[in-house]
Amino acid sequence: MGKTISNELEAARELKACVEAANNVVFFGGAGVSTASGIPDFRSPNGLYSQKFSYPPETMLSHTFYKTHTKEFFDFYRACMVAVDAKPCRAHTKLAELEQQGKVSAVVTQNIDGLHQMAGSKRVWELHGSVHRNICRRCGEVYSAEWVLGTTGVPHCEKCGGEVKPDVVLYEEGLNEQVIQGAVRSIASADLLIIGGTSLVVYPAAGLVQYFRGDKIVICNLQPTPQDSMADVVLACNIAKAFDW
Repeated sequence: MGKTISNELEAARELKACVEAANNVVFFGGAGVSTASGIPDFRSPNGLYSQKFSYPPETMLSHTFYKTHTKEFFDFYRACMVAVDAKPCRAHTKLAELEQQGKVSAVVTQNIDGLHQMAGSKRVWELHGSVHRNICRRCGEVYSAEWVLGTTGVPHCEKCGGEVKPDVVLYEEGLNEQVIQGAVRSIASADLLIIGGTSLVVYPAAGLVQYFRGDKIVICNLQPTPQDSMADVVLACNIAKAFDW
């Protein structure tokens, strides 16, 4: 493992230097990027897994629960998974700026909140889908997150009456093959991979970093990850602060 930096100012300087020295940067991010925008994650002390619900969150976010307890699924989904008032943090906006400058070629995210696009990023591979796309299972009509929040019980299509399902990848469901292939191509072509705000324990998403063939890996996460040993630099600090330059 390379050097570890916990001081936020030093981390920001180091990340800036790494980006400036690179030609093709790809960012691979997880829930820690969204917590900087006030969205709860899963595994932190205040995350969803530490809260008390009628069922464990991983059960309520499973395909089986969606099929067998559809109303309860949507009650939880509306209450805990859709944050339409959240705003991009500095990590989101800096990545969008770097894309506009031609430095960042893609963002690969495990998040479903759409904050990278809200910040201005254009090429975003959403491994787990998005709360902003809710699709009628009968006719394919697409509805917004705000529309779903305005419904009660199980939402049904206004055009054909079909059931509307969020375009998010639930437990027990496979990732979209086109999205995976796009993410793999982006990661494989990068010379700098920045991994941020992710515990790197959720597979198959975490396994995508193995396709990196470039020069340098930077991991920015408050807690240690199982893949810190492969990083050239580990920034053990708030990701929004690391991108504040």
